[in-house]
Amino acid sequence: MSPVDWRAPMADPTRLFSPRLVTVFGGSGFLGRYVIRALSKRHCRVRVAVRRPNLAGHVQPIGAVGQIQAVQANLRFPATVQAAVRDAEVVVNLAGILQESGRQSFDAVQADGARAVAEAAAAAGARVIHVSAIGADPASESAYARSKAAGEAAVRQARADAVVFRPSVIFGPGDSFFNRFATLARLLPVLPLAGADTRFQPVFAGDVSEAIARAVDGRVAGGRVYELGGPEVKTLRELVEYVLDVTERRRFVLSVPPGAARIQALVVETLDRLALGLLPNEFKLTRDQIVLLGRDNVVSEAAVKEGRTLEGIGVSPTALEAIVPPYLTRFRRTGQFDIGRDSAVPSNTPDVIAPESTGPASDFHPESGVGAAVAQRAAGPAPGRRETAA
Repeated sequence: MSPVDWRAPMADPTRLFSPRLVTVFGGSGFLGRYVIRALSKRHCRVRVAVRRPNLAGHVQPIGAVGQIQAVQANLRFPATVQAAVRDAEVVVNLAGILQESGRQSFDAVQADGARAVAEAAAAAGARVIHVSAIGADPASESAYARSKAAGEAAVRQARADAVVFRPSVIFGPGDSFFNRFATLARLLPVLPLAGADTRFQPVFAGDVSEAIARAVDGRVAGGRVYELGGPEVKTLRELVEYVLDVTERRRFVLSVPPGAARIQALVVETLDRLALGLLPNEFKLTRDQIVLLGRDNVVSEAAVKEGRTLEGIGVSPTALEAIVPPYLTRFRRTGQFDIGRDSAVPSNTPDVIAPESTGPASDFHPESGVGAAVAQRAAGPAPGRRETAA
């Protein structure tokens, strides 16, 4: 065998990767980046199946050279899905949308798409790990929740031993939850909030990816549905107030009743259509999301008792206070350089080594200065400038 033959056995001790090939659908998204990182640390070869591989270049540097490969696959075209899972040992499906757009409907992506992935994986003999969402319910009034439930059913029908994860709202650098409210707080004097009393259990993306990676390793029992949540349960109002506290913004949080929230969502949907879908994501709100906000998004008591949680599979949930503040500091008025609005420390001009005083309140001490400023002082005042008394 030629030493440059790319088909050389991956078990070769001179290589960096294991023989295990994992195909990840939706791997270029927010959660996908965390999953790929967790898999690359385990030396897996990762095939990232996305609609537009040319836009997935940012995931390749996560692993070693040649470890991560982006391929084209569209869930609406089974042939591309089958090609993406060929020779894979495990298939991870992260594909999902929060808002329908054109042919990217809830059913097309989260129900029919999940079915296509599971059936292709079953035909290839690969194990399936499917990421759904807490709140998936075939009887829900929400099209999103119904499509998630249909996707779970299709996956279990194709692979009875599939591992299904239902996370609560996922947070981490680059998320669309805390960053969204921080953006709105920077732009709006009042934050209208639908479902202000709805409870959430935010879970760190790193913990969700670790759970998925353990399932890839075979350390998570198949044929079960796991509900993933963080260590704290908070209402939406409490989470928004936390964002305001971290970003040091004073905003009035206005609780919007369900009826008014539906009207608000209808207006926003209409504006988005008139804008040809160009309305900023932070301002987008749909009536389906209003339905979702009417139901708590927390881990069920049954899942806790049966060990179908992060703790049950050996992952210790990370508190949002340990992750969120560093990536929200950019939303403060002066970013990371803001020392606190209510600080009692005087802000004297730091002109210790300045060539001349800037005023009575300055800290002008030329005897403590060194370097060019002292030399400039010794040379006298600059032409056209008069010396100011300290």
